[in-house]
Amino acid sequence: THDMMLLSNEMFDSAIKYLRRGAELKEIKKLKKRDKDINDYQQKVRKKVLTHFSISNNMNEFPSGLVLLNIVVDVERLGDYTKNILDLAFHFPKPLVAENYLDELAELEQDLQLRFPKTISAVDSEDEKLAKELLKSYRNSFASISDKIVNDCISGEHLFGDEKLSAAISLYSRYLKRLGGHLKNITTTMLNPYEYIGYRIPK
Repeated sequence: THDMMLLSNEMFDSAIKYLRRGAELKEIKKLKKRDKDINDYQQKVRKKVLTHFSISNNMNEFPSGLVLLNIVVDVERLGDYTKNILDLAFHFPKPLVAENYLDELAELEQDLQLRFPKTISAVDSEDEKLAKELLKSYRNSFASISDKIVNDCISGEHLFGDEKLSAAISLYSRYLKRLGGHLKNITTTMLNPYEYIGYRIPK
């Protein structure tokens, strides 16, 4: 999973760069093809887990196998939403520099660029303290900021004088939220019982 997550992070950083400065179709297609590597990783992990439990009698390892499968699903979805950002970079007719339009959008972008490598670090080192910090900060800010941007674009609270720009900002905000959500899911695998992976534990 480490290689899968590193590749997802690399693709995400490149997608942000292309969105902010524009990119040629050839560059975008080349990067999108790397998503196939993530899909291949996911299939290999599934096969290895299935093979392991088909020949192993150690049921104590079964929960960790389920957790691993959950993680690779979320990493695969990270690749999918990164491809959505690449599509946006190609079809939007000019560079989209977040801070030129909304401070909140720039905040989301910067948050995710920091959150991605921190999530990888937490998983690699099994750092529960860092995982708790990541989960707390997501709950306090990430989703609500994205939702407000989208709602304000729809209601007309944010007027950019350009329908294409309003659509692009709404889509980009939503893609960032989804990416953040899948990183959150990965974080919860370190802290929550299996049935609450991706969810808040009831008090």
